[in-house]
Amino acid sequence: MITSSLLDIEHERALKKAEKDKQDKIYLTGNFDPSLNENFVEVPIEHSISGYKMYLRKETLNAFLKMAEVANNNGIELKIASATRNFDYQKNLWNNKWTGYTLVDGKDLSKSIPDELERFKKILEYSSVPGISRHHWGTEIDINDANPEYFETQKGKDVYEWLTQNAPLFGFCQPYNSKEDSKRTGFNEEKWHWSYLPLAKDFSKRYKELIKDTDINGFLGEEYVPSLNLINDYIFSINPACL
Repeated sequence: MITSSLLDIEHERALKKAEKDKQDKIYLTGNFDPSLNENFVEVPIEHSISGYKMYLRKETLNAFLKMAEVANNNGIELKIASATRNFDYQKNLWNNKWTGYTLVDGKDLSKSIPDELERFKKILEYSSVPGISRHHWGTEIDINDANPEYFETQKGKDVYEWLTQNAPLFGFCQPYNSKEDSKRTGFNEEKWHWSYLPLAKDFSKRYKELIKDTDINGFLGEEYVPSLNLINDYIFSINPACL
């Protein structure tokens, strides 16, 4: 026979689990301010390209600083071009491309791609909709430049070669590697995007457990989310080495 005290204990456990799941969903979808989160620290200005305030999880930043020091000793300069981007930040990036305020490949997509589903897919080549970006987690960094053209220069090639050989030693992995090499779908290759796996692996697991398509909303074009398998084909379609 189940006593009332046991029922109370189970009820308390259920309440705690529900609250933890709620808070984890808020975190994983980027609906928080990293400047107010005790697990985050500001990126030192000398390690930033942009000059504006950026934040990372403490562990991510510490690992990057160690990596940057070793790289510098090898004649390679590493700086952070982009770090944590919460939901509102990512929403602004997405909506600006959707409306044509920010040009994509030199074009106003609201005019060049009037078919909204096709426009959605075009933006997804390099930009995540808010709610599915790994940059929400504080584990992701864009290094030196977030444009493919940079990595076609000799300097960019040297940086990328160094990262592919050495970044894993510091816990970093390139999630969006060559589609041809890994046969993955989703975002195009991003040689600048590196993920701190000791934390990102756990966040990935929780994301898969908690987040559904119905949680992905609050931005222009959200009505097309059901038409695309964003979670499996984008956020989890990554370099197998990063899983």
